[in-house]
Amino acid sequence: MHWITKTLAPSIILCGLIAVGFSATAQEKKKPDLGKITEAWLSSPHADRSAEAFKHWNDEDIRMVPKECSTCHTSRGIIDYLGTDLRAVNVIEQPQPLGSTVDCVTCHNPKSMALQSVVFPSGARVDGLGKEAICATCHQGRASGTDVTAAVAGREDDVVAGDLTFINVHYKAAAATQMGSVAAGGYQYEGQTYAGIFIHVKEEPSTCLSCHNQHSLKVKPIDTCVTCHKGATKYSDIRSTEMDVTGTGDTAQGIAHSITTLHAMLGAAIQKYAAEVAGTPVVYDPHAFPYFFIDTDGNGAITPGEAIFPNRYQSWTPRLLKAAYNYQFIAKDPGAYTHNPHYAIQLLQDSLADLGKAVQVDMAGMVRP
Repeated sequence: MHWITKTLAPSIILCGLIAVGFSATAQEKKKPDLGKITEAWLSSPHADRSAEAFKHWNDEDIRMVPKECSTCHTSRGIIDYLGTDLRAVNVIEQPQPLGSTVDCVTCHNPKSMALQSVVFPSGARVDGLGKEAICATCHQGRASGTDVTAAVAGREDDVVAGDLTFINVHYKAAAATQMGSVAAGGYQYEGQTYAGIFIHVKEEPSTCLSCHNQHSLKVKPIDTCVTCHKGATKYSDIRSTEMDVTGTGDTAQGIAHSITTLHAMLGAAIQKYAAEVAGTPVVYDPHAFPYFFIDTDGNGAITPGEAIFPNRYQSWTPRLLKAAYNYQFIAKDPGAYTHNPHYAIQLLQDSLADLGKAVQVDMAGMVRP
């Protein structure tokens, strides 16, 4: 199994049973409070019908959620995908109606509750995930570094290829980040080694439910973290390495700050490379598909009329595509600093180093985890 299990001594178990006494009162106290659970779910993004995740297709002519999207964006889609309704397992056979969310039935059905394994876009299968399996089914992205590898195969690193297009990992691929090199969600440069499954504390892999409430999705209070992470008042204060990963001499601020710094450096390096090597300036908009656009006025920022599909960036070289994919991979997982900070840092640093083979990139003093 993937997760590490620990065996409790019989005496400890016995003491626990005596303390509980298996009384009717004790059993009644363990019954879930459906009112609180419902309230928590209603406050979650999973219940927000006004969110783009659930209304994106409302204006489409077909007015149905396409098969390839319905697994994660409708309630019935996941049931179809897992085969609960006796259709083929792992196949979506039909589009799903508009108007649903990720509701109770999505997770509380026999197939979802029995699910233990997840296959990631890279083809990697992870077993023994338990309750986290249903979370990872959707929060894994829709692309991986292997897609980038296939797209650039046989091409020269710095030659613009007109048929190359941006490869988007999709949104909130937290499970792919958390699994690191096992899922290979990021583009992993040849010859480098990458962090695997994020181990939070010694011999204990981090899990979704160790930090998130399973119904509200809210991050649990940081109170338990300060036992080890003294002085932290929020998760982004936590420093998970003493290394100077940015080369700035900063080893005190939370690792989230370091990842943000590296991400900004990569964005600047991408723009430098696009202008100097690819020959067409590029600009990024996190809210507009396909995210990378031609910087028509060369000012380095999105201006009105630039973030539109006809102005999408099309001067991709293999080297630029690799870096842009990793830039987006980190951008679309805002919790990367908690899900797998070393993996995130490695992807960012290696992308900078690769761009540095073609343009000037200052990585002096950076230490790679």
